[in-house]
Amino acid sequence: MAGPLSPKRPCRPSSGTELTERGPREGRAASGGCILRGMSDRAAAASPLIVVTVADPARSDDHALTAHKNELYVAGIARHGGTPALLHVGTPPQERDRLLAAMDGLLLAGGADIDPTLYGETANGARGVDPARDALERSAWREAERRSLPVFGICRGFQAINVFSGGKLLQDVPSHAGTPYGQGPAHTHDLEIDAASRLGRAVAGAAPDGVAAGDPEDAALQLQVNSFHHQAVGLAGLAPGLRSNAWAYSEAGRLVEGLESHDGRWVLGLQCHPERTESTPEELEGVWADFIQAATAARARRPAPAR
Repeated sequence: MAGPLSPKRPCRPSSGTELTERGPREGRAASGGCILRGMSDRAAAASPLIVVTVADPARSDDHALTAHKNELYVAGIARHGGTPALLHVGTPPQERDRLLAAMDGLLLAGGADIDPTLYGETANGARGVDPARDALERSAWREAERRSLPVFGICRGFQAINVFSGGKLLQDVPSHAGTPYGQGPAHTHDLEIDAASRLGRAVAGAAPDGVAAGDPEDAALQLQVNSFHHQAVGLAGLAPGLRSNAWAYSEAGRLVEGLESHDGRWVLGLQCHPERTESTPEELEGVWADFIQAATAARARRPAPAR
């Protein structure tokens, strides 16, 4: 079983790369698409392009905070060799279409609640919904599904995978809402992980000696993870075609806090926030690494351009 939280790294790209914004002439300023300065052309060509759906800072009440949150997802991808490109509702349609056509993997990030009408309910605890982002992410999800690309969902993104696959959400689980971002230490809770799942293998593979690997005969691993969500996936709300791989307890009963695809495709969701490294166990770096590896494999399967 897992021990206490491991020491954390600063949330920055590896190898001295610098996160920048492309200017208008490079075609990504409007979308907020990040590039990595300092990568060689050869490295950039080999690096998988990860589209990251995020909140639009221009539509946020706190532009700087929203931009900072977005940068944490960028850093998680960059640490493991991916090339991130941010996509939000302010991205022009032509640029949106270009990014979705070029992506090798999709990261659905955290954010506002999903509109309950998408899973056949009226609002009963959901707040701050963003229908425009729902539509954007559903379009991105369908494109990734069409091309069998890897998809990683975090918090809202985890819930979106479930909803887009036909599942439902619990609209309000107050005990898991935790501390508002930037207003104190993160609330944490125990997470039970199926050791035989894709998530379990990624976690165990990244574990320091004797930490998450546990007893080889154990059927479950345990980590302490952060909690920044008031909505959740209950056991009865899990979508067909998905399997749960991690669970936590709440006043609403046992919650699904990790999921993956039944069909073997790389689809994985986490309710916690692994990009927030100040409150994340070291073992969850294994999920980032596995995601980028899957996207690299997807890139290698792309047909060669016609000559």
